[in-house]
Amino acid sequence: MRGILFDGEGAVVVDGLGVTDLEPDQVRVRIGAAGVCHSDVSVINGTFGQMFSPPFVMGHEGAGQVVAVGSDVTTVEAGDHVVIATIDNCGRCSVCATGHPTLCQTSKLGAAIAKRNETGEEPGPGDLPAYFTYQGEEIMGFANTGVFAEEVVVGQGQVVAIDKRVPFTSACLIGCGVLTGTGAIFNRAQVYRGDSVAVIGVGGIGLNVIQAARIAGATKIVAVDNNPAKEGFARQFGATHFVDSGQDPSIETVREITAGGVDCSVECVGNTSLMMDAVEMLRPGGSMVILGVAGMDSRMELAPFKLYQNKSIMGCRYGSARPAFDIPALVDLYLDGRLLLDELVSATYDLAELDKAFDDLEAGKLARGVLDLS
Repeated sequence: MRGILFDGEGAVVVDGLGVTDLEPDQVRVRIGAAGVCHSDVSVINGTFGQMFSPPFVMGHEGAGQVVAVGSDVTTVEAGDHVVIATIDNCGRCSVCATGHPTLCQTSKLGAAIAKRNETGEEPGPGDLPAYFTYQGEEIMGFANTGVFAEEVVVGQGQVVAIDKRVPFTSACLIGCGVLTGTGAIFNRAQVYRGDSVAVIGVGGIGLNVIQAARIAGATKIVAVDNNPAKEGFARQFGATHFVDSGQDPSIETVREITAGGVDCSVECVGNTSLMMDAVEMLRPGGSMVILGVAGMDSRMELAPFKLYQNKSIMGCRYGSARPAFDIPALVDLYLDGRLLLDELVSATYDLAELDKAFDDLEAGKLARGVLDLS
């Protein structure tokens, strides 16, 4: 089958890619569509460390149809339409049992990440899951998935069945951008009706933060971006105000709009200077959520007194998502007309057009681009 590999230098389309045999707790999925996320760009430009040694299959935001299931799989069956989550989880450990599966360290990938974060050691051969075969070798998929391929094998904890009325081109975006952005509001910051929110960075993640804030009932939602062309997207998804940070002092402007500061600010770019700005935008008691992925060597300096008035800074991995619960809930919101998914899809591409999709993404032309594999 066809797929897109990162070979250590760039993205290349290859034929002859295969998938490994199913283990009892695994699922094979025919990919219908895959979202093009800035994290995929970060693989190539080196923002993400080389935990995933090349070559590996790219892509991590996908949806498709189940082709086959392992003997122990009980959650889905052949023919189901599914969204693929990047995180696998055991469902049994203390963090899974208390509703925090993004923190699971029992899965193979979770254990490898925990070891790297604690010791600084990069995983060795056999430490990471490999679900693909290429030229006689087993290789990995990026972020435990690798959806820039016609088929994938993943753990059953990574697939959630969805209503077949949701097009794959829209459903695929739930797997990363929608879960991450909405989760920052619903799961991590827990924004309430009447709150005010500032969203820094109006890309695919930021738009989902904005629409989650709208759904949660926030009354002032301030989108901040240095590209004025994004104002239309921001307002379409629920922003009540837009600040062109290339022209206006964003901290002062946000404070003025919200009469002193916001209840919640969300940084969606991965820029430490913007993270500092996000803290400055808070009212007393407010919370700042870091969604953007900064470089591995990035550092942020903060005077402690900035937090004395009960302000907080929160990390947020993958929207602190609970895929088995959150994905069906998001689908219901979509079918009810409250969550915009179709509107996120600005353009579709073939696998061979990934470079164009990346160029359009970097140029700020898209809400989200999607590879159509149907």
